[in-house]
Amino acid sequence: MHKLLQSNFGRLVFFIFLGFIIFLAGNRVDELRVYQGATLAMFVVAISSIILLTGYSGQVSLGHGALLAIGGYSAVLARNYWTLPIWICFAIAVLVAAAAGAVLGTAAARLSGPYLAGTTLALAVGLPSIANQFSFLGGEQGLLFDVGAPPVSLGADFSPYKWYFWIAASAALIALWWLQNILRSRYGRTWRAVRGNEIAAQLAGIHSGKAKTLAFTVSSGLAGLAGALLAMTIGTVSPSAFPLTLSFSLLTGAVLSGVTTLPGVMIGAVTLVATPEISHAISNRIGGSDGVTTNLPGLLVSALLILVVMLVPNGPVEQMRSMRVRKNASISR
Repeated sequence: MHKLLQSNFGRLVFFIFLGFIIFLAGNRVDELRVYQGATLAMFVVAISSIILLTGYSGQVSLGHGALLAIGGYSAVLARNYWTLPIWICFAIAVLVAAAAGAVLGTAAARLSGPYLAGTTLALAVGLPSIANQFSFLGGEQGLLFDVGAPPVSLGADFSPYKWYFWIAASAALIALWWLQNILRSRYGRTWRAVRGNEIAAQLAGIHSGKAKTLAFTVSSGLAGLAGALLAMTIGTVSPSAFPLTLSFSLLTGAVLSGVTTLPGVMIGAVTLVATPEISHAISNRIGGSDGVTTNLPGLLVSALLILVVMLVPNGPVEQMRSMRVRKNASISR
């Protein structure tokens, strides 16, 4: 099985099989779980963009929520003003966000550490106020996003939320399969070389600035897709849908997943989706006030983040992989 997944064809077969299982499961759960499944798929794509940027190219972004907003607004505008098919709207979201990422990445290639983090943070803080200045963006109320009714061939019992789930899950599987191939190509090796030792990479003939800009562009395109999926799932796009806390949540999800490894992305996504429900159950159990209910999810995620950084700083998946390598090394001796 492991050798099969090493090949492109094997990974394609695996993702098709996984998609089949997901779609079967989506038809057998209630509306709430289907909605959570669509949200989970969105987080998978968004966290993957952080892992690519930070874990593979060594660039830190604290404002990825702004790139999600660019993708979300682009998809909604394309749908509302041009009445384009939904898949073209998603493609436009990817392209516009990637173009914005290319511009930002050109500047980011000259920055590092806290300077880059501060620049992206400023973007996330300033973007909502910019959106409020233009009437065609809907102001504070935002714009509605109607992706259309499910195909009649799927049956009368096929709800819109199931349709959203199918779209989001398909987009996530395609994005992950494509990203796996990119990270295993020479581009992925170049990004890892720049992250490991930028000076050594330059001596080897790698243009670190171009490599960082490309990584930021690809990461931004994925973030744009995630923003379009988020807008589809909640049915609207507005400044309040992309708060600063979203950027921090995505970064937290990437750390929980293991920021240097893509296979653990599901761990961070499940954590972000499940935390509100867990905090709501705890709040009801202890009889907490509205303030406790509001702040408890952030507290739980922060506490979990601290524990992960202390106990498994590279993420659970990378930790298990390291343990397996050490065990095999000890056996071979």
